[in-house]
Amino acid sequence: MANFELDKYDKNIINNLLEDSSISNLNLSQNIGLAASSCLARVKNLKKQKIITGYTATVDEKKLGFDITCFVKVSMSPLSRENSDRFVQEIMNMPEVIECYNITGDSTFLIKVVARNFQEYRDFVYDRLLAIPFVSNVDSSIVVATEKKTNVLPIN
Repeated sequence: MANFELDKYDKNIINNLLEDSSISNLNLSQNIGLAASSCLARVKNLKKQKIITGYTATVDEKKLGFDITCFVKVSMSPLSRENSDRFVQEIMNMPEVIECYNITGDSTFLIKVVARNFQEYRDFVYDRLLAIPFVSNVDSSIVVATEKKTNVLPIN
């Protein structure tokens, strides 16, 4: 896929929306120094080009009762496209998994999991992940503290 050529206005629009996706078009246009109609046309074009793929709010998981956040490396045996596809289908039905990446290295997938407590996480691993027949190894790293969390990309 070819990269879309972004000018300074497009970059400013993206940065503003990454920092606050609820910003009004009027405020966005004022922040970047464009007329509101021009700003709106650029946002529509960024959506059309699939550079902007959606809008979301970020939340504090702990304030919602999710005290455990883990990054989990998952290995499978045998490793095949079919098993990888089946794993992704299974993960799509697991609300505890909030991110999933197919990675290189000693594992096949890296998933980000939230749970309310250690028992819930343990049950998730044994009852959901290890219940998938071709999952051969699960290596968990529990988040002790989040030092930086952002959606802003270094596009300047």
